[in-house]
Amino acid sequence: MFDKVLVVCIGNICRSPTAEYLLRERLRGRATTVASAGLAAVAGNPIDPMAGALLAERGIDASGHRARQVDEAAILTADLVLVMQRTHLASLARYSSHAVGRTFLLGKWQGDRDIPDPYRKERDAFEYAYRLIEEGVDAWHKHL
Repeated sequence: MFDKVLVVCIGNICRSPTAEYLLRERLRGRATTVASAGLAAVAGNPIDPMAGALLAERGIDASGHRARQVDEAAILTADLVLVMQRTHLASLARYSSHAVGRTFLLGKWQGDRDIPDPYRKERDAFEYAYRLIEEGVDAWHKHL
């Protein structure tokens, strides 16, 4: 059982908060804690407006999100770390030996699929990333 899940991307304003809020929604009523962080976070910034809008359209309010930088403490306390791309796996492994063995792609159950970064792109890029994130969250939900 995973009690604490950490979701990581680069800036912690698009993909990882989207996955964090979707996973929280799926796990509502369970004791599992879900948080997110970034490898190069835009610390203190809110969720990207387009990512927030896509969540809001589905009844999920992410307006309270503030980006934060991943750190050793977050990795140490997480039972499971989910990342968006293979490069994030490698970055976390270099950053912390504690990340090894507990870090997986969010798209693991979809053939280890990467989820591309929609940052500074049009709505369709955000919608595509959202669909992939939702598929990954739903697949992981079955294992949590």
